[in-house]
Amino acid sequence: MTQLTVDDDAWRCRGRETRGEVFFALLALLFTSAHCVRRKTRGALRAQELLQRRAMSAEGSNGNRPLPQSNGSPTRFNMAKGVEENGGERRKRVLVVGAGAAGMSCAHHLAAHPSKFDVTLVDAVDYCGGQAYSIPLDKSKTGASWLNQGVQGGAYIFHHTMTMFARNGYQADPVNLQVSFGKDEHFWTNVYPTKLLAKHASEVKRFFTMIKVVRMFEVLFALLPIKYLVKMWRFSEEFANIVALPMIALFLGTGNYAPEVPTMVLERLCTSPTYGMWYPPDKNSVASNLPPMVVFPNFSEFYDTWRKNLIKQGVNVRLSTEVTRVTRRDKNGVQVKIISRTPVKDGHNPDSAWVPNNVEGSKADPNAVETTEEYDEIVLCVLTDTAKRLLAPTITGLESKVLGSAKFANDITVTHQDTEYMKRHYENFYSEDLAVREINGQDASSRCDYGKENFKPMYLIRMYPKDLTKLEMCFDCTNYQAQFPPKVPFENHVFQTIFLNKERDSHLWTLDEIDESKIIRKDWWHQLCHSWTHYAFVVPWMWLLQGKRHTRWAASWTMVNAHEVACMSGIAAAVDLGADYPEDLERDKFAFLAFRLYYLLVYGRWYKRRATKASKEGQGANWATGNEYGSVYAGPGVNSTEERRMWREDVKLGRSLQKM
Repeated sequence: MTQLTVDDDAWRCRGRETRGEVFFALLALLFTSAHCVRRKTRGALRAQELLQRRAMSAEGSNGNRPLPQSNGSPTRFNMAKGVEENGGERRKRVLVVGAGAAGMSCAHHLAAHPSKFDVTLVDAVDYCGGQAYSIPLDKSKTGASWLNQGVQGGAYIFHHTMTMFARNGYQADPVNLQVSFGKDEHFWTNVYPTKLLAKHASEVKRFFTMIKVVRMFEVLFALLPIKYLVKMWRFSEEFANIVALPMIALFLGTGNYAPEVPTMVLERLCTSPTYGMWYPPDKNSVASNLPPMVVFPNFSEFYDTWRKNLIKQGVNVRLSTEVTRVTRRDKNGVQVKIISRTPVKDGHNPDSAWVPNNVEGSKADPNAVETTEEYDEIVLCVLTDTAKRLLAPTITGLESKVLGSAKFANDITVTHQDTEYMKRHYENFYSEDLAVREINGQDASSRCDYGKENFKPMYLIRMYPKDLTKLEMCFDCTNYQAQFPPKVPFENHVFQTIFLNKERDSHLWTLDEIDESKIIRKDWWHQLCHSWTHYAFVVPWMWLLQGKRHTRWAASWTMVNAHEVACMSGIAAAVDLGADYPEDLERDKFAFLAFRLYYLLVYGRWYKRRATKASKEGQGANWATGNEYGSVYAGPGVNSTEERRMWREDVKLGRSLQKM
C-alpha cells in the first residue's frame, strides 16, 4: 500500500475532469514522497521488532504467554485476552471512537478480518449513526410515521454509501432536485426563470464566462475565497448574495460560511460531469437542470440493522460509553479513560460533564467513574475539536495545530409544520408574477409551463433582509423524502428550518416567529464550516498525522461534509490498519478511483490494485455507469427507476398513509 508507482489504467485519463483530479492528486503525491519513504523505513524496523518478539516467544513458548498488564477494566482484557494468538499472528486490539458513518464503516471492514483484528466500537450516545438518524412522526398529521434528520439524501456518486445500504438490506429512492432561493423580487429557482435573473441577465452571462475561466486556470483560483472571486468579476452585491452563494450553501451545508468557501468548490459544482450538482451551467439562467439525487432509507433502522450485523461479525459494540481522555500513546499502544453513560429514552444522551462549553450547557453523569482500558490502535471518528480535547494529555504540537485549524458553528434545526412561517419567508409555489417566459433571448415557456404543474421545492434558502450576506436554510421534507405520499396538502407538510451560527448571527434569527405549537423537535448541531482555511491548514496535512502514535482519524471533515466521504474515511482507516478494500468496489472503477485519491490525499499513499485481469470481471464491474468516468452508481442499494417506492412499501406496512 505504500507503493507510489502509478501503475494502471486509473491514470490513463480522458477528458478535462479526470486530468484535473489527477493533477491535484499528483501534487499531493510529489509532496508526500519523502514522507512515504520514511514510513517504509519505520515499517521495516517495526517488522524487524515483530520478528524478534516472535522468536523470543517461540523460544519459551509453552502455551502460557503472559498477557499485557492493565490499570483497569479487567473485563475487557478477559474478553480480548490482550493480544491474542491465531495461527502465530497477532490480533490487533482496535478501538473505534464514534459510531457514525465513519466509525461503522471502519469497524465493518476491520471485522471482515476476524483473525487480524479485535474491534471495539464505542459511542457516548445510545444509538448508531451519528448525525444520521430518524425521528418519529404522527402519520395522521403528516402522512408518514418517520423522518430522516440530519442526513436526508445524496447523489449517485455515493457508491460506497449505497453499497453499504445493499449489504444491510436497504436501498435509496430517486428524486429530481428542485430548489427555491429567495423571496418575492429576490426569488429564483432551477425549475423556471424568474424576474430576478432577467434583471441580472448580463451578470448571468458573466457568471457563465467566469466559471469557464476559473475552470481553465483552476490551480490559480483553487483556494481563493468566493467572496473575493465575485468582487474580482464585479458582480453586484444582490447577484453575489442571492444567486452565487446559495448555490453552494445548501449543497455542502456551509451555511453562513459560504463566502469563505474556496472557489474550486463552486467551480466544480458547475463544471464537473461526475459530482457537479449544477452541471452543465446555463449561460441564460445560471442553472436549469433538475439534479438527479437519491433520498435515503430510514436511517435509524438502517444503522440499527448494521449494528446488529457488526455484532454478528464479532465487533464489540458499546453504546452509552464515552471516551473521556487518551492518556497514553506510545510503543506499547494506547491507553484511554472511559465512562458509562446513562441512556435517555430517545438515545440522544446529552453531553456529559467531561464536555466543556457545549451549546446546550448540559453536564450529564457528573458522578460517572472513569475506568482505564488499553488497545493497540485507536481510530477517532469524531469532530476535530472533540479529538483535540480527548488527546489533550498526549497531543503533539502538529496535531494541535492541524486539528485546531478547523472551524465550527453551532446551528439549530427546527422541525415543524408552521405553514404560515413558510409562506411569509419562502416561495413554496409557482408564481406567474415572478416568472419570465423569455430570458437573454431564449424562449422559456416550456420551463414555466412545467413549473406551473410540477414546482415542488425541496431545498429552500432565504437571505435576511437586514444582511443579504447571511441566510437561513430550509427543507420541505414532504416534497423531498420518499416515505411521504406524493400529494399532501401544504398544511400537512413537514419542514426543517435551520438557523445558522448562533454565536455570530443569532441576532438575525426569526426562530421566535415559528408557532411553538407547530414545532415537532429542535436539534442543535456543531457544524463544520467549509472555510478556505480548512483546505489550506487541515485537509492537506492530515497525512502527517495518520498512523502516528497508533492513531488515525476518520470523518467527513477530513475532506468535505458528506456521508459518502465519511464512509470512505472509515474504509481508509481500516485499510491503513491492514484490512482489504472490498473486491466488488475495486471492480467499480469510479468507487475505486475515488477511494484511491482520498487515500492518497489523506494518508499520503497510493492503494495498489489487487485485482488481476481475470478477477476484474465479477460483481461490481457493471456498477459504474452513466459517463466515461462511471460516476452514476447502478449497483444494489439504490432504486433508480421508481420514485417514492419507500412510501408504497410503508403503506403496506401501515407506516404511511395511502393519501391525505
